[in-house]
Amino acid sequence: MAPTPHHYETAFERYLRARRIPYVSVDEARKALLPTDHAFRVHCESAAPGTSPASHSLKSFDYVIYGAGANLLVEVKGRKVARARGSPGSGAYRSRLQSWVGLDDVESLKVWQQLFGPQFRACFVFIYWCEEQTPDGLFQEVFIQDGCWYAVRAVMLDDYARAMKIRSPRWRTVHVRTDDFERISHPLTPALEQSADSPPGCEPVFASP
Repeated sequence: MAPTPHHYETAFERYLRARRIPYVSVDEARKALLPTDHAFRVHCESAAPGTSPASHSLKSFDYVIYGAGANLLVEVKGRKVARARGSPGSGAYRSRLQSWVGLDDVESLKVWQQLFGPQFRACFVFIYWCEEQTPDGLFQEVFIQDGCWYAVRAVMLDDYARAMKIRSPRWRTVHVRTDDFERISHPLTPALEQSADSPPGCEPVFASP
């Protein structure tokens, strides 16, 4: 059965509730977070090589998540895991995790992170929809929702911005190379335990899956 529209957000919220992680949906609190009497705009002269200067409205993010060590401003990105068979006869599978986002997402999250102050860190949370159970070791956080398998990977905005490369100048999209993404992304729970005062790029200590 095919997932319903917005299934990534629905799955993520149930994931948070199941783990009793406090959060606020920005859609529910939009009036409090976005003043109606002022239109915020972002102007970037040279955010990334190969892209043109642009001015756009400040995009909202999806969730504020509260943790023991850090509070996160989260932009959720849903992606389907692209699966391809390995070498003939090996029975192995390999997956390339899509990590692309819009450059406007990066620019807007930078502004939000500055507006909220040092106790908040912006991040992308990638929710991967898997057609079947993933191989051991591919993900550290996996859960089942409505018969579908989902995996969670988080990457801090500052880490993503340093590693990102242009994906499409025309569509103003960026991505992170596979090796870099595996290095800078991590399960969400350790990110919530990491202090907001930790220096950018500090790697959290992963718990055993």
